[in-house]
Amino acid sequence: MNSMKSMNITIRGVDEKIFKEFKAEAAREGKKIGEAMNEAMRVWLMRRRAKKLRLLDLKPSDWGEGTERLSVEINQIIYGE
Repeated sequence: MNSMKSMNITIRGVDEKIFKEFKAEAAREGKKIGEAMNEAMRVWLMRRRAKKLRLLDLKPSDWGEGTERLSVEINQIIYGE
């Protein structure tokens, strides 16, 4: 049983061509429009949140003694450097 609350809404200003393609793709996947919209909105929100994360915002971590060259060793394994 799905415990998610749902609501009926009206959305204005939707591009007709895009909506028809969206609806057809949802049907090909056996999804209802509401399911496909939920997925699309979830993906859109995740992308927006990911854009707000910046590499420079990450803080370095101390992995302990003996790991000072860890990134160099990883590069050697991955890239053969």
